[in-house]
Amino acid sequence: MTTNTTANTATGTTANRATDTTTDATTGATGAEGAAGAAGVAARSRLDFGKTAGKAFRALIGFDAAAREGLDPALVELIQIRASHLNHCAYCLHMHTSDARKAGESEERLHMVAVWREARHFFTEKEQAALALTEAVTLVADGGVPDDVYAEAAARFDERELAQVLALICTINTWNRVALATGKVAGTDERR
Repeated sequence: MTTNTTANTATGTTANRATDTTTDATTGATGAEGAAGAAGVAARSRLDFGKTAGKAFRALIGFDAAAREGLDPALVELIQIRASHLNHCAYCLHMHTSDARKAGESEERLHMVAVWREARHFFTEKEQAALALTEAVTLVADGGVPDDVYAEAAARFDERELAQVLALICTINTWNRVALATGKVAGTDERR
């Protein structure tokens, strides 16, 4: 049993997005396929991005860790959750809602992220600005990043923080696309 583990110094947690190579004793499948088979989910056979594109994978882990530096861990999870909603990435959504719960995030707020505009009182003005920017950058092809959305974020974050937020939005969007393209199965957090 092996996993590729990289320390995430920004949050004090261990980040590992490499594929688990453990073998499921009941199905004979490995990693996510074994977990999917055990859960009754159809196993997918797609490439293992971490193994096949190791250098790019490690660079993405480094980019992700650098993007988090200096940001409130609760804000990090809110951004990752919202982008994962928009990208329909169940794998990352499960991972980041689980991380948020472990970090002490309330169930109420987690349930409201997808509808934050109708539930603004659950979120600070800074969080609202970050969520709006997350939506605009994630859905950039739908109309760019509107000036008012950018201005609101720039008013709530200093330049360094704003750059970190933008970097984080870019990393979660990349992780979502990798997870979706490679058929990652929700509930099979491969960082462990």
